[in-house]
Amino acid sequence: MSRGFTLIELMVVLVIVALGTALAALALPDSQNTALTREAERLAALLESARAQSRAAGVPVRWRPTPGGFAFDGLPATAPRLPNRWLDAQTAVIGNAPLLLGPDPVIGAQAVVLYRAGAHPPQLRVGTDGLRPFTVEYGTPP
Repeated sequence: MSRGFTLIELMVVLVIVALGTALAALALPDSQNTALTREAERLAALLESARAQSRAAGVPVRWRPTPGGFAFDGLPATAPRLPNRWLDAQTAVIGNAPLLLGPDPVIGAQAVVLYRAGAHPPQLRVGTDGLRPFTVEYGTPP
């Protein structure tokens, strides 16, 4: 009586391991897309914070992209300092148009498109219709 594994048993084990590995790889999120999504959601929150500070202080606030980051112009000196850098250095903005965030409760429809430098789409759009808060629109804008 011989001891050991048959070739069929070894092949079954290898197939099970391969399927498990493939499923695990598919379940893991794409780190580049995750980083861009995180940046877009963070920017939407920062824009809403600046918009609220603008209304509270009654002063106009403007957001604009800068090399490697962005700036909030017009925030009162007493307001909490908002971040001005991207978390991921590869994040970039299409265009350089500023967003006007207040002080009026209703602002014009505005948006900014984010992408990862050196990467092919997707791009994410962070925008508002002027009434609702800034939100992230997923997918590639036209």
